[in-house]
Amino acid sequence: MSTYIIGDVQGCFDTLQSLLQKIHFDPAHDRLGFVGDLVNRGPNSLETLRFIYQLQNPIIVLGNHDLHLMALYFLRHQPQFEFKHISHTLQSVLEANECHIFIDFLLQHPFLYHDLKKQFVMTHAGIPPQWSLEVALQHANDAQKTMQNEPELFFQKIYGNQPSAWQDDLTDWDRTRYIINAFTRMRYCTIDGTLDLHNKTKQSDHHAFHPWFSWKNFDVDILFGHWASLEGRCDNPRVFALDTGCAWGRTLTALRIEDKQLFQVASVEKT
Repeated sequence: MSTYIIGDVQGCFDTLQSLLQKIHFDPAHDRLGFVGDLVNRGPNSLETLRFIYQLQNPIIVLGNHDLHLMALYFLRHQPQFEFKHISHTLQSVLEANECHIFIDFLLQHPFLYHDLKKQFVMTHAGIPPQWSLEVALQHANDAQKTMQNEPELFFQKIYGNQPSAWQDDLTDWDRTRYIINAFTRMRYCTIDGTLDLHNKTKQSDHHAFHPWFSWKNFDVDILFGHWASLEGRCDNPRVFALDTGCAWGRTLTALRIEDKQLFQVASVEKT
C-alpha cells in the first residue's frame, strides 16, 4: 500500500486523472491525500469533488479556495458580503443537487493533519514559527470546531488580514481569524509569526519577512500547497511544497510518502 499526497488540484479533474494514471493508483491498495484547494480556478470542480468524495478514507486538509466554496454556500442569502462577487468557477458545484453533501464532507476535514505512524504533517499554507506542532494542532482543532458549530457566523467573521500578529491573549474572532489565515493563506512571516498576506512571489523585499518554513527546523515532514510561485522548491529538507501551478497551466504533483518520490504531469486543462 502506498500513500500519495497531491498538490492543489483546484478543479483540474482531467489533470488529476492523468496523474493517477501515471502513479498507477489502485484504490484497493493505495490511499490519496490532498493539501487543500480541491476546487476553484480550474474548470471542473464538481467532478473533482465527486471523485474525491467516493474515495476510501482520503486525507484532506482545507485550503482557502475550499473555504471560499463553503462561504458562498453558507452566505448565499446574504448579498451584502462583497466577496461573493469575486470571480470563481464554483457555480456548477453550488447548483448541483448534491452540493449540501459536498459541503458537509468538507466540514469534516481539518486545517492540520498529523500522521503519527508515517510521521508527516499536512497543512494548506504552513505552520507559524512561534507554534509547536502540538500547539498548532490544538489551534487547528479549535478552529474546526468553531466552523462546524457555527458555520454561517464563522464565514462572516474569518475574512480580513487583521490581526496580522499572534498574541496568546487574542480572543474570539480575532484569534480564529489569525489561525485560519496562518493555515490557509500564509506565505511570508516574521520569526514571531507576523504575517505578510500580500506577497505571493518567491522573493521577499522586506528583510524581516521570510518564508514560514525557513525560521525553524522540523523533526517531522511537513507537506503544504498554496504557494505556486515556489514551483515545488523550498530550502528546508523536511518541507515539501506540492503546489506546482496546475491551475496556471503548469504541473500537478504527487509525493509518495513511503519513499518521498515525486511524480508530476503537465496540466491538460484549459483554464
